[in-house]
Amino acid sequence: MQVASLKDVSVHFGTDTVLDHADLIISAGERVCLAGRNGSGKSTLLRLLDGRIQADGGEVWVADGLTCATLEQELPVKLGTVFEVVAGAFPQLATALMAYQTLSITASSDADLRQLEKLQHTIEAQDGWSVRSRVEPTLQKLELDPDARLENMSGGWLKRVAIARSLVTEPDIWLMDEPTNHLDIPAVEWLQKLMQEFPGTIVFVSHDREMMQHVATVMVGIDRGRLKRWECDYQTFIERRDHELEVEAEQNKKFDDKLRKEETWIREGIKARRTRNEGRVRALLKLREERKARRSTGSLRLEVDAGSASGKIVKELTGVSKSLGGRQLIDQLDLIIQRGDRIGLLGPNGVGKSTLIKLILGEMAPDAGQIKTGTKLDIAYFDQVRGQLDPEKSVKDYIGEGRDFIHVNGRDTHVMSYLGNFMFDADQVRSPVRKLSGGEQNRLLLARLFSMPTNFLVLDEPTNDLDVESLELLEELLAEYTGTVLLVSHDRTFLDHVVSSLLVFEGEGRVTEYIGGYSEWLAAGQQRTVSVAAKAASNVKPSRASGAGDNRVSFEDRKRLKAQRQKLQRELDQIPDDIEKLEAEIERLHAEMNTAAFYDKPAADQAPVFARLKDCEAKLETSMTRWETLEAELESLPEV
Repeated sequence: MQVASLKDVSVHFGTDTVLDHADLIISAGERVCLAGRNGSGKSTLLRLLDGRIQADGGEVWVADGLTCATLEQELPVKLGTVFEVVAGAFPQLATALMAYQTLSITASSDADLRQLEKLQHTIEAQDGWSVRSRVEPTLQKLELDPDARLENMSGGWLKRVAIARSLVTEPDIWLMDEPTNHLDIPAVEWLQKLMQEFPGTIVFVSHDREMMQHVATVMVGIDRGRLKRWECDYQTFIERRDHELEVEAEQNKKFDDKLRKEETWIREGIKARRTRNEGRVRALLKLREERKARRSTGSLRLEVDAGSASGKIVKELTGVSKSLGGRQLIDQLDLIIQRGDRIGLLGPNGVGKSTLIKLILGEMAPDAGQIKTGTKLDIAYFDQVRGQLDPEKSVKDYIGEGRDFIHVNGRDTHVMSYLGNFMFDADQVRSPVRKLSGGEQNRLLLARLFSMPTNFLVLDEPTNDLDVESLELLEELLAEYTGTVLLVSHDRTFLDHVVSSLLVFEGEGRVTEYIGGYSEWLAAGQQRTVSVAAKAASNVKPSRASGAGDNRVSFEDRKRLKAQRQKLQRELDQIPDDIEKLEAEIERLHAEMNTAAFYDKPAADQAPVFARLKDCEAKLETSMTRWETLEAELESLPEV
């Protein structure tokens, strides 16, 4: 069943054509990923579907009775509690629900109780309890404290609030614009699972290639104003799209050859012009118009000025510790960063990655320990919050600082030409920075960064908002870069392709170095778990048998192994029953929470139910993990 469509839709912003007679069909239950360069029209398409903007031509249709909810790129900027902001998704009831939520906690007088009763009648008259019974479980599912204030929350938690607000209305169509921005890797994996389990239709924009591969069931390419639908996964889409672009390039070459021949003919001498075929002239004019109308894909060309080589040791940290707000973020860290290292920082939001960067850059002093800086260092820093951008400056002035030429890689380059390498056209170059999209602002930061001679690149979330092509070119650039790279990223594929080692924040100030990218670290973690289990399970001494090459197990060892196997098997046999009981209890608790009467209770009476649910879910996860561990241990034991 179709839930939405675009028919012959055009959208123009000034002289820029974003969508050009575009067509698209979206069916129920599909997870549609919009793929295209920054500024190609992905966010515009989402705004057309939820009605925030109107098309300049054509028809945008959404099936009657279906609801849309949009998860924006930008984080919530409203002040207040989590409950207030999420309940704000129901504007007609939000005020009464928020007042009831506050008063139910603070009521202390007869007047308060009368006001509480009045609010209760107001909410009941509008079927408000069903709304509240949707807000509370949504917050619990996303592990959000309803009374926490947004102004005290990090970017990752603010993103969860935005997800809750868009999800609480139980939309039929969920529109998501860069949903992974500001989320750490565990949160990205959690969101990926949430999207896979969503019962409705999803239309989303993302630069996270891992998410696109595992979530999308339909890919829609947006290229030069046109939409093309592909019913395949992300990797297959890339292969097919690249093949089409190769075919298009070959056809364009043949067209240009023909046009060149016709232009030569029309410019021949007087005799040729006297006898020329008027039909051929008209055909030439048509060829000229077609060539003029052709929209080029353009190309992004990144290059970095590696400057002069630094000393062999770039930074040396000895016994470095740092606490903030009473939390130990880094404890006794010893680290040597050498010339040519490409190091990624990995860990949840708020664990201390940006703090370590500030320590290394000298923007913050350690509580204990020493940080030594190597010689001949030229550092360039890419900031995740775009604090280095001046929104009122023109793009040209931001790069050239009032000059027409900049010195890059030993030569003078015109600012317009340099910005053209980063796919900024003449209109954008003269526009203020604030008019650029998020991805275009990131590209501008990269343009500024790469114009500086630097032998030590420090990149804090450089992949946010970049389109996939820019990401892949950035990966190639960093792989070829001869200087030193220190970066923070929650893009799993980017880490795999760029870094040679990871500094993993493991909690309580522990920071451990691992060789390889994200996939290697993940595999090593799984291998360590199995190895530890196997070592514990197979603590068997070699038999002292007569033959030099005899590997037979002694009677005592066989008896011990048999007892060990029986013990593990008994525990393994019990786990399915435990899991069944926990799942039944979780189902019962959800049923209790889904009744209107539950939310009539004071918060103090609700809290034990939430606590019990959280405890059961934790035990269920532990049981599942133990099940896998026991199976691994049993498989590792020798047969007796």
